[in-house]
Amino acid sequence: MTKLITPELINERLEAKGFGEKQADGEDLMYKSVLGHYGYKLIDDWDDDAEYFIYEESTVDGYSVYIATANPRKINISEDVHYYDSDLGEMLAEAIKWGNGDPEYPEKIYVDDLGAQYVQDAMEQLFEELSYRFEEEVIDELKEEGYEYEDED
Repeated sequence: MTKLITPELINERLEAKGFGEKQADGEDLMYKSVLGHYGYKLIDDWDDDAEYFIYEESTVDGYSVYIATANPRKINISEDVHYYDSDLGEMLAEAIKWGNGDPEYPEKIYVDDLGAQYVQDAMEQLFEELSYRFEEEVIDELKEEGYEYEDED
């Protein structure tokens, strides 16, 4: 009897890795999976030892700007200051993806508003990328274990 690769089997294996439907449907589980994979935790209490910082500041004339930087003591106006928060999700995702996080000893990223839409956008983007990658790995593992897709004759 042939062992078949099914969506249910793939999802079961993905959930075991932290990237299945259960995690996709639960924001806390999704965040835990993504941040755990990359070795980060998000904090909203300022910590000078954080690896990355995203926060809102006010200009002298009362406008809000957003800072996204690895070094809040040395802000590069042309690279770290954003007039709109629409780019912050991408900045956060890049900081998580390309940073120096350690799953055993997670690094901290300071975000002054953990409930902001850009945080959710970044987590969803990273989760989707990782889910896709892990799905390919799961399918390869199943094939190595002798599973195959049902013939579509």
